[in-house]
Amino acid sequence: MSESSAEAELVIPADDLVLPFQAEQADVLGRLVKIGPTVDSILSRHAYPEPVSRLLGEAVALTALLGAALKFEGKFILQASTDGPVDLLVADYQVPGALRGYARFSAERLAAFEAGDEFSLLGDGHLAMTIDRGQDTERYQGVVPLEGESLTEAAHTYFRQSEQLPTFIRLAVARHYRAGTGGEGAWTWRAGGLLVQKLTREGGKTSPKDFEEDWTRAKTLAETVEDHELLDPLLPPERLLYRLFHEEQVRVYRAVPLETYCSCSRERVEELLSRFTPEELADMVVDGEMWVTCEFCNARYQFDPAAFGIE
Repeated sequence: MSESSAEAELVIPADDLVLPFQAEQADVLGRLVKIGPTVDSILSRHAYPEPVSRLLGEAVALTALLGAALKFEGKFILQASTDGPVDLLVADYQVPGALRGYARFSAERLAAFEAGDEFSLLGDGHLAMTIDRGQDTERYQGVVPLEGESLTEAAHTYFRQSEQLPTFIRLAVARHYRAGTGGEGAWTWRAGGLLVQKLTREGGKTSPKDFEEDWTRAKTLAETVEDHELLDPLLPPERLLYRLFHEEQVRVYRAVPLETYCSCSRERVEELLSRFTPEELADMVVDGEMWVTCEFCNARYQFDPAAFGIE
């Protein structure tokens, strides 16, 4: 399919989207994600140090790439637990395209990382990827070890070992200067990613040799993508895919719009507090006040200790 015909068939948003595609000649499927205001909102709420923001941005982009495979109601959750400077990293995707995420880190160990004394922000631990389709269905979870690897490397390990699918993933995160009115502008976060997977033809019609040649060709093309292409807000996503895979008869499908969300509310926090013992609640009171902060959206809720029987 030509670039012009793809543009004529589908109206594709320029930003905050996952764009599924198929390169028919090589028989590969993939998804391209470009995220602007949504990832900037997630990262800016916490004012993380830049290395932590960059890592969480990668997690959000990877979560969007993988979560967009869900076709029905459900949630995809990515969680990294490690002994590194960032000891907890969580991002989740809720159908049809809602994202959120947060990171927990040690300021002291982060300083050691920035000084070159720490090898990796994540360190050793594990990466868990969970599909939750609701209360009436069983959760599916895949876990792979983290051994000083990047999120991309860990995801490659998962698909190679658990799914046995030839997979290519590229993630990019950076701050972008956005010009404003009156000569004023601002630095905002952007994230992007590309996922390509080789699938066997129905009935096993592809010979092992053709399978390998097709995948090698598609992977070689995917590897030419540059970070700036994934992050450029002025480069339409369908044009980037055409640039990469036009010789493979690339076809794009309906884009999945992305937005940020959070499920917290005053009522939910109050219900959660009701599960604590009086002693635990008393420990939460500081200067006669009880505050609870949502780890995802950073919203703060104040409660009267007396409402929980705490004097």
